[in-house]
Amino acid sequence: MTEGVVAAGATNWAGNVAFRASGVRRPSSLEELRRLVASGARVRALGTGHSFNDVADSPGELVALDRMPYLVEIDSGEIGRGGDGRAPRVRVGGGVTYARLAADLHARGLALAAMASLPHISVAGSVATGTHGSGDGNRSLAAAVSGLELVTADGSLVTLERGDEDFPGAVVALGALGVVTALTLDLVPAFELRQYVREDLPRDAPFDEVMAGGYSVSQFTDWSSTRVWLKRLTELPDGDWLGTRAAGGPRHPVPGMPAGSCTAQLGVPGPWHERLPHFRADAPPSGAGDELQSEFAMPRERAAEALAALYAVGDAIRPALLISEVRTVAADDLWLSPFHGRDSVAVHFTWVKDPAAVLPALRLVEETLAPFDPRPHWGKLFTRWPEPSERFAALVRAYDPAGTFGNDFLRRVTGE
Repeated sequence: MTEGVVAAGATNWAGNVAFRASGVRRPSSLEELRRLVASGARVRALGTGHSFNDVADSPGELVALDRMPYLVEIDSGEIGRGGDGRAPRVRVGGGVTYARLAADLHARGLALAAMASLPHISVAGSVATGTHGSGDGNRSLAAAVSGLELVTADGSLVTLERGDEDFPGAVVALGALGVVTALTLDLVPAFELRQYVREDLPRDAPFDEVMAGGYSVSQFTDWSSTRVWLKRLTELPDGDWLGTRAAGGPRHPVPGMPAGSCTAQLGVPGPWHERLPHFRADAPPSGAGDELQSEFAMPRERAAEALAALYAVGDAIRPALLISEVRTVAADDLWLSPFHGRDSVAVHFTWVKDPAAVLPALRLVEETLAPFDPRPHWGKLFTRWPEPSERFAALVRAYDPAGTFGNDFLRRVTGE
């Protein structure tokens, strides 16, 4: 069977990026993918299109893996069974979404330690751009990766495992080294969470105490008033919690939007994969693309200063803003991860879908955060580029000397 070809004119999820690629190829087998990559054409892997910039674009063609055979292979390990103590893990195909994976894992009594706000996004794409969940003890989604398989520029299938020299540079790699066909992820036993929304968080509430209020905690703010999403392993006792009040019903992160697409709140216990994301897997995600997004990670110890600086410019950015989300993420050791080597506070901006209004607000945010060493989320909007990574550039040259997977975005990352 020959791979499907979609005509040019494809866009990302939000519709703010029209891909320059001549088309999207959809191979249905690993052999077809290897032939396609080895043909010498310029190609880039395309996930679920949830990036808001040109990271996934190609001057040649795009390759989507959504027609590849579905792959979820679970190794339940030997924890608690008198075995060798090997932790459970799963090998998952490059085209699989978190929503499909999570359901399969839960049916086997297993879980991921962290998930992003949207379960609709692909595992491989999320990992490649350094996407994260939330929680003082939770690392990025990429930190769960213990192995990856990718098709490199000559069509070879390369496998890397945690401990290999190239591994820390190959996990969050922005598609620069090849097309990732499978990932192996660390797992934990399945667990239940309760989700609570608390309203009117006082400005002077102690940040560390707020963020320690649950397994996963998010502050949603318009830099005037703030709500807190608490995803807890235990029930939240009745009464006062840091000067907030309990929400009177389900809430959407963006005030005024209907909460029907959101995961269950009001403290009702439920499976991890139906509470960790903000949005349900069986409903259209968030605003269904009618938005733009930016996000920046700063050192955790600078959180109070960074947030105070943003509050000071809140009036100026609010006309272009739908909502901001403040989360914490534990450090990892992956070279291009926004959380490399430091526990972080991540501040997300959901903007109106109006680039002319967003650009000056975004530049003001970047200027405001500049003293706090911000690192951008690679899949979202930013204008100030980090210093090029020389060691990542060397890794790209080793794996893709002819630039098969290159594009303008990667040239800015590597400085070449």
